[in-house]
Amino acid sequence: MDFTFTEEQQAAVEAAGAVFGGVAPDGVPSPALTAGAVADDFDRALWAKLADADLLSLLLDPAYGGAGLDAIALCLVLRESAKVLARVPLLESTAAAVVVQEYGGEATKAELLARAGRGEVVLTVAANGRTGHEPAERAVTARQDGDVWVLDGVQTAVAWAHGADLVVVPAHTDDGRTLLALVPRGHEGTVLGEQISTTGERLGELRLESARIPARQVIDAEGAWERLRELLTTGTCALALGLGERVLAMTGAYTGKREQFGFPVATFQAVAVQAADRYIDLRAMEATLWQAAWRISTVAVGRGAVGTGAVDSGAGGALPVAGDVAVAKIWASEGVRRVVQTAQHLHGGFGADTDCSLHRYHAWAKHLELTLGPAAAHEEALGDLLAAHPLG
Repeated sequence: MDFTFTEEQQAAVEAAGAVFGGVAPDGVPSPALTAGAVADDFDRALWAKLADADLLSLLLDPAYGGAGLDAIALCLVLRESAKVLARVPLLESTAAAVVVQEYGGEATKAELLARAGRGEVVLTVAANGRTGHEPAERAVTARQDGDVWVLDGVQTAVAWAHGADLVVVPAHTDDGRTLLALVPRGHEGTVLGEQISTTGERLGELRLESARIPARQVIDAEGAWERLRELLTTGTCALALGLGERVLAMTGAYTGKREQFGFPVATFQAVAVQAADRYIDLRAMEATLWQAAWRISTVAVGRGAVGTGAVDSGAGGALPVAGDVAVAKIWASEGVRRVVQTAQHLHGGFGADTDCSLHRYHAWAKHLELTLGPAAAHEEALGDLLAAHPLG
């Protein structure tokens, strides 16, 4: 498989490097020293810079002011953002906008997409369900009442919910369909509680109590939720990869200058072997990420006209795209944990010192690991796919 990036994708990486180059991971109080949230809002100044660099509209069609790129370009930018712990809803807002573009009505697209690409409207996604251990679409019910949909249920740990203008909420109907409702912040019938991530960022517990959402703000198309979930998952894997690469680089720099018995500890075999194992983890995370990103990009192109609700037939691979996404999740969830644990071990007590930014990376890695879920669950899902699609 040739994962050589196109000139447009490489240009996106260069633009991201220019924007994120001035971001300090220690720009907010340490979560280890803060009882509540480290900040009330995401980094609005950085958000504006991303908009100015056209990085919020990468995946939007030129008709909406975008570059028309694919999920690979988004993952490349997310990878760079994670290296500096960028506090912005880049993944959630971009993924939601893509699904609106591909499955939403014309009026909704005209109202939202160009503004989202300019950073004027911020979107996020309620993707964790009631407890974080169940399908998100099962946590909210939707019933139609004339020209509105009535939503009831709870979504936990909604990222950036207190700063986003719209939350995309998956909900299920009595006949088993999954809808995506665009719920404005503060909408009547909604209550947004505060939760705190391991990173110290504010999350939201969104309660919907007979919230009435106009039908024009609801996406009722087969495949829309699956598409959004694939983008969110693959993007989270890209964040895990970028964070892990930065942490391993920090570890290499530290062990290269830290001496014991007159020699840098990096020259000790036990240290070198552990670092080499983590390097292998990162390369596996990278290969499986690009495979998943390539597959979801290929499937999107293969659908032809957007918004048709077509599903992946497995073309381009022995398994449906969900198989590649599951493999990427397995490596990212396990890999990012192993990388930060080894980094803490090789840094010694210095790694836990709040004057060192490594403890922040550890906290963000734990959040990503929890977001992705346990590797065993993804292995079970992969096993089900293999049973249903024999490779022979």
